[in-house]
Amino acid sequence: MIKIAAVFGSPRRKGNTSTLLTHAVSGARDAGAQVTEIVLRDLKMSPCLEIYGCKEAGHCVIKDDYGDIEELLQGIDGLMLASPIFFYTVSAHTKILMDRCNSLWVKKYWIEKKPFGQKNYPRKGLFISVGSTKGKRLFDGALLSVKYFMDALDMELWKSLVFRGIETEGQIAESHAALEDAYEAGKALVLALSDRDSLKSHG
Repeated sequence: MIKIAAVFGSPRRKGNTSTLLTHAVSGARDAGAQVTEIVLRDLKMSPCLEIYGCKEAGHCVIKDDYGDIEELLQGIDGLMLASPIFFYTVSAHTKILMDRCNSLWVKKYWIEKKPFGQKNYPRKGLFISVGSTKGKRLFDGALLSVKYFMDALDMELWKSLVFRGIETEGQIAESHAALEDAYEAGKALVLALSDRDSLKSHG
């Protein structure tokens, strides 16, 4: 069974990205995936302290809720990450998780010494975001951050769903097309991961 983690990065419980991700989760489950939901605002996680205990241990040595998340992220096939935009990047909750995953970057590149420039990633990720303004480059910073965060997870940024001009809580619910896009993206992610497994079994 395809295993996916769905990370809710909004400070709001019922925010617009949370609504979209909930629909993506439904799509993934309807496609047969096992989805574990992670609500970052409910966790106690320190920012990365850059003490590099991970260089010796192979995992983050800070004792908090990240330990369980780190283990989970290493065992999934796909990731669905949702965050609103704050000053052209992801939320503080999301950025803390991303920075703590520096432990996985260290494990991959310093300990296991994998080469840089990987193109054939074994796993896939979906990023969902909304921003209140309509600027052309509104999502550029977040997309770059997410791309390289996913690289640390041996994962390609497979698809992004981004929506401009969304600010008030619940506003996205007025867009049935956006909700349908999120649902279908969740289903499509599972299909893409299933196709990957099919190709591997016939390779």
